[in-house]
Amino acid sequence: MKLVSLCLLLLVGSYALAQEPKKSEPCADAQTQTEMTICWGNQYKAADRRLNEAYKQFAAKLDEAERAQLKTAQLAWVKYRDANCEFVGDQYKGGTMRPMIAAICLTDVTDNRTRELKQQMKDRDQ
Repeated sequence: MKLVSLCLLLLVGSYALAQEPKKSEPCADAQTQTEMTICWGNQYKAADRRLNEAYKQFAAKLDEAERAQLKTAQLAWVKYRDANCEFVGDQYKGGTMRPMIAAICLTDVTDNRTRELKQQMKDRDQ
């Protein structure tokens, strides 16, 4: 079981690294599981703020019908994100790593959605 956990942690870490080159690991200085969980929770909150900002900027450029479509898409995306990251985190159900794994997932998926919205906004501006 410990080998499976280690492999999964390495897989999640590799996934996060493959998403986008980062200057440094945001929670590298965290020393305990609690510190790592708090750090990744803060990373997710920051990612969510960036997403909300991008969403508002994009919505402001759209007409009423397009804003309604974007809202429908965003609400569906939020349901997907939450369900998917719940599933990812539940691989550690009952364990102390579970909240951290879910927060890493939420951060990564949210950052990806922010990039997606920014690209859609850019495509419309061309």
